[in-house]
Amino acid sequence: MRIEIPKERKLVHQMIMPIRWGDMDAYGHVNNTNYFRYMEQARVEWITSLGYPVAPGRESMLMMNGFCNFYKQLSYPGDLILKTSIGMVGRTSVELFTSMALSTEPDVEVAIGGATMVWVDLTTNKSAPWPEHILQKL
Repeated sequence: MRIEIPKERKLVHQMIMPIRWGDMDAYGHVNNTNYFRYMEQARVEWITSLGYPVAPGRESMLMMNGFCNFYKQLSYPGDLILKTSIGMVGRTSVELFTSMALSTEPDVEVAIGGATMVWVDLTTNKSAPWPEHILQKL
């Protein structure tokens, strides 16, 4: 089953990440769990590029679900281009998507995944509306 990726999304961050030798499994390709780690690092770098720490305070952006569509196997060595895009912005949530391509073939997606991120009041552990200063950046 493939998750449909919306065409309407806005590119908000791009980074390069090396594929490490230890990312491979016994089959000689990057283990599928590492794709989620690549997306996690892209999210962290995007959030910090906005000027927000990822260490929680009283409020934070938390991942509520995640998925990945795999299109091509990866192996060491190589560099990935990770592009983070925003989809629909709701009252308390935002859809994030991360596409992955090798730097040697930047137009060929090897995977694309996504996550629903929710703004949470950590004192009540409940979702909360986006603060205006974050909405302006989204």
